[in-house]
Amino acid sequence: MPNAVAAMYARLIALCSDFKLPTLATELVPHFQKAGYEEVLPLMLEVFELEAQDRLERRIDRLRRASHLPPGKTMATLDQARLPRSLVEKLRALARGDFLADAQNVLAFGLPGTGKSHAASAIGHALVEAGHSVLFVPTYQLVQELLVAKRDLDLPRALRKLDLFELIILDDIGYVGQSPDEAEVLFTLMAERYERRSMLITSNLVFSQWDRIFKNPMATAAAIDRLVHHAVILEFDVSSYRTEDAKKRSTAKPDDNYPKPDDNYPTNQPERPA
Repeated sequence: MPNAVAAMYARLIALCSDFKLPTLATELVPHFQKAGYEEVLPLMLEVFELEAQDRLERRIDRLRRASHLPPGKTMATLDQARLPRSLVEKLRALARGDFLADAQNVLAFGLPGTGKSHAASAIGHALVEAGHSVLFVPTYQLVQELLVAKRDLDLPRALRKLDLFELIILDDIGYVGQSPDEAEVLFTLMAERYERRSMLITSNLVFSQWDRIFKNPMATAAAIDRLVHHAVILEFDVSSYRTEDAKKRSTAKPDDNYPKPDDNYPTNQPERPA
């Protein structure tokens, strides 16, 4: 059998398996060979490929809606020029998604306005486009949802639902930890996903300040230990883009902040009375 024909057979069988059509995967090729219809295989493979592409696009659309990722916060819109080259290389590597197979975590540290959330979102968008399930959520929001589930004796079911996501992006973890109950459900989530599913966490607080989140030193140490055991650390050691923008505005020429004269903005306006 020529290599090209064998490759078509193999691809058809693989697509049938992907489509959850086990009988078709087993019987299609032998029946076509027996009937001598091998000349129609390229056409049939083309139709199957169209079906595969359509299914992928529908899946990505579903994943995108379920992810709650901020629209527009992608790698293309991330200002990579202001970030260290080593950090950009880590972001691009993470966007390929290899870390998900090993249930690795990603921890992004930096002051407010340094681009942590945008970078986390950009990784999430790239993973969704590759067919991975991602959830982006502010930490305080997820903690409150878990507290409600715990109150309703429904916490195990809520955690199983979150387990459907290959990656959970917890944004701004430093803004939670106001009560022992909040710290408890957050720790429970981390413990449940440990070595099973990945988390990407952004934080304005370095590890030495995480006692503000978990309150109890033992709980703080246990949470950090689980997160860093299999983790990639991202340090956003740059100035805030808001601060940079404010500096640019403050150094601009005074006239730059006012409209330029044109036909719609006449310059011969009467002076206002003093």
